[in-house]
Amino acid sequence: MSATTAALTPQEFPAGIETPNHAAELMRATEDVLSQGLTLLFELGNATYSRTAGAPFHASIGGHYRHVLEHFESLIKGLRAGEINYDARERNLRLQSEVTYATVATCDVLRALKRYSADTLSRNCKVINSVGYGSSQPVSMDSNIARELGYCIGHAIHHYAIIRLICHELAVRVPTEFGVAPSTLKHRAAAAS
Repeated sequence: MSATTAALTPQEFPAGIETPNHAAELMRATEDVLSQGLTLLFELGNATYSRTAGAPFHASIGGHYRHVLEHFESLIKGLRAGEINYDARERNLRLQSEVTYATVATCDVLRALKRYSADTLSRNCKVINSVGYGSSQPVSMDSNIARELGYCIGHAIHHYAIIRLICHELAVRVPTEFGVAPSTLKHRAAAAS
């Protein structure tokens, strides 16, 4: 963190997307990450998708994918009210056990997010989320839609990395870039050249 950044109060940080190009880049990243999920879904049947891997995972591809998608759904649901509640996820069992259901839900999310403009992304919002293990009360934080979409993308990549490990355990092949952060891919490419 630079001295200039450290001296800024939260109110002095830019509220939203700086230019329409930034909005377009954020939307491309959203489409890319959800398309990666669709590519994986197209390769799986319900049995593999919902199968719980053994230790140390004790989780399924479907469980992690549901978790990812429900964060995007929380963002979409919260847009109108200006309040995104990540704790109020549905935890839909069909979404973690049925590939076709998850595929349709992913397409629905993509369709909804494609309508977001730079103006939409710059809207302020409140975020409700439990952040502490010892506290039963969720925290309300100020944010904006662009930041939360960026969060959902990073969150998806993180869970895709876990899905990648589960896929390895279940002998399911995934693309090289699946579950790898874009900055890591760029670093690897630069190091290889």
